[in-house]
Amino acid sequence: MKKTKMFLTVAAFLLAAFSSLQLLAAAADKEVTLTGLAVCGKCVLHQSDTCQNVLLVVKDDKTNEYWLAQNDVSKDFHQQICTTDGEKVTVTGTLSKDNGKRILTASKIEPVK
Repeated sequence: MKKTKMFLTVAAFLLAAFSSLQLLAAAADKEVTLTGLAVCGKCVLHQSDTCQNVLLVVKDDKTNEYWLAQNDVSKDFHQQICTTDGEKVTVTGTLSKDNGKRILTASKIEPVK
C-alpha cells in the first residue's frame, strides 16, 4: 500500500511538472506587441560591446529593457537608431529570458507616427 501511494504521489508530481513546462513553452511562443523607444545598446546605453537594438518600455514609472535578438528584422532596422537618440517604435515578436535579460525576437518593427 505504501508503494502504491508513493508511486501515485510521484506520478502526480511529474504530471504537474510536465503541465507547467508545456504552459511555459506555449507562453514563449505567443507573440506580443510592445511600444517604446528603440536605442542602440552600445552607442546609447553603453551596456554592450557590440551594437544591438534595445527597446525601452516605460510602465508604471519604470523603464523595462527588451534586448532585440540579432535576427534579420532587428539588423535591418538598426541603421535607423544607431548613433541617434533613438526612435519610437512598435515591435511585435516573442519573449524569452537569457541571463536575466528580456530578449525580444522581433518579427516586425514599425515606427510610431
